[in-house]
Amino acid sequence: MISFRAALFLVAAAPLLAFAIEAPNLKGEVIDIKNVDSYTYLQLKTAEGKVWAAVPTAAVKKGAQVTVSKPVLMQDFESRTLKTKFDKIWFGYLADPAKPQAALNVATAATGTAPVSVTKASGADAKTVAELVKGRLALKDKPVQLRGQVMKVSFGIMGKNWLHLQDGSGNAADGSHDIVVTSKDSAAVGDVVTAQGLVRTDVNLGSGYAYAVLIEDAALRK
Repeated sequence: MISFRAALFLVAAAPLLAFAIEAPNLKGEVIDIKNVDSYTYLQLKTAEGKVWAAVPTAAVKKGAQVTVSKPVLMQDFESRTLKTKFDKIWFGYLADPAKPQAALNVATAATGTAPVSVTKASGADAKTVAELVKGRLALKDKPVQLRGQVMKVSFGIMGKNWLHLQDGSGNAADGSHDIVVTSKDSAAVGDVVTAQGLVRTDVNLGSGYAYAVLIEDAALRK
């Protein structure tokens, strides 16, 4: 059974998985609404039948015609807040009909080939990307500081921003050169930031998606 935390990670984790497995937009009439902290659950009557979707908090009324953009399907998802299990539910965000579809793309990525070289953060808890990836077992659930360049970012996915940071350490062959950071703060591709957050390890979401390490709920400073 998939938890809410796992669902959020699956939607946005490296390498921006939501944009690899997303389905066509969902369109339908809102027939039921359940609001929880930061999120709105919508039951939609679509041309294919009734479906549930979850989006960041939205002011929606029953009877409204809505479009859920970038939907990602989750199966056997359990909302502990609602105390409800959904056999199937789509995670996405509410499309703004006033904006052209191209403006709804929330993912950006670095396209240059220049090598990354970023000076390590200072402090007892400072780590490079390679040190963090390779030393993840000893660092599990501990606070760290990591200074790196933003290589890829997805904004506003289920209430958080998801960033890939690199600092020039590590090796692409074994994945020790790149790490995912989640944060309420924002940064642009190319920015050099210091992320301070907690190390999470061995995140296994099932369905073949397992991640060795990430930094969760980080504060970012430039």
